Amino acid sequence: MKFPEPVSIGVIADLISAEIVGNTAGHATGINEIHKVEEGDLVFVDHPKYYDKCIRSAASFIIINKNVEDIPEGKALLIHDQPFEAYLAIVRHYRPFIPQTSMKSGSAVIGEGTYIYPNVFIGNSVAIGKNCMIHPNVTILDHCIIGDNVIIQAGTVIGSDAFYYNTKKNREVWFRKMDSCGRVVIEDSVELGAGCTIDRGVTHDTRIGKGTKIDNLVHIGHDVVIGKNCLIAGQVGIAGASTLGNGVTLWGQVGVSKTLTIGDNAVVNAQSGVPSSLEGGKAYFGSPAEEASKKMKELVWVKRIPELWKKVMTP
Repeated sequence: MKFPEPVSIGVIADLISAEIVGNTAGHATGINEIHKVEEGDLVFVDHPKYYDKCIRSAASFIIINKNVEDIPEGKALLIHDQPFEAYLAIVRHYRPFIPQTSMKSGSAVIGEGTYIYPNVFIGNSVAIGKNCMIHPNVTILDHCIIGDNVIIQAGTVIGSDAFYYNTKKNREVWFRKMDSCGRVVIEDSVELGAGCTIDRGVTHDTRIGKGTKIDNLVHIGHDVVIGKNCLIAGQVGIAGASTLGNGVTLWGQVGVSKTLTIGDNAVVNAQSGVPSSLEGGKAYFGSPAEEASKKMKELVWVKRIPELWKKVMTP
């Protein structure tokens, strides 16, 4: 999430009652989680396992529960005994909940030639481009951006909260919800089928590239980036923070795990499971997904096992 304008790190420290160590004169441009941080961002960390990763990341300001030595030049630590609570306080201050009682927010902007069917909900600060078609019972939640010539079929939900939790097993409630302050950005000429669900980023953007076509009942997790001209068939699920290159095809019921990359023009055949990154320009099949030609040969041999076993066991 980007702040409306850069904020003095001193103001942030006062907001969350933190001690500043390091660059006290800096200005934060936004708050982000570790997978998406950029220069100028705040990030929080509350586990020693990730201290070094956060401090050495692109983030300029780190909310942390312990002072550490060797802070990179120009960065600052904000020492706070509960970094997660500090994160929530910042998000709720700069992206407060705004109740809405109408089906269309007065702050929404809708382009010329766009047709909105009855019973469509459009949230606060939503922007929809020109010549779009938004079918009945679509929900477009706060701060989402829709490009030009986009078609969204009935019942699709855009901008639902990320499935993302701060986990601590030493407290009564293990899973504490991380407030989602990111967006969904849908570029021009995208088509979304009926009953799709697209989660907003935790603190950054979930993005669907220009010309991509998505079938019915597809789920796209938080912070996923889908390239241009991709084709995604029904019942595909893509977990958080994964990246699909341009021209990727996922056929029906493919499952894609989190934080991985599928290269340009890859094709993943139906009912495959993708647990790790895949190179572009190849066809894949199976679970775990492997190159389709190799997997098909394996299946031929698997089918021959009873015959081979019979030969071995025959005197």
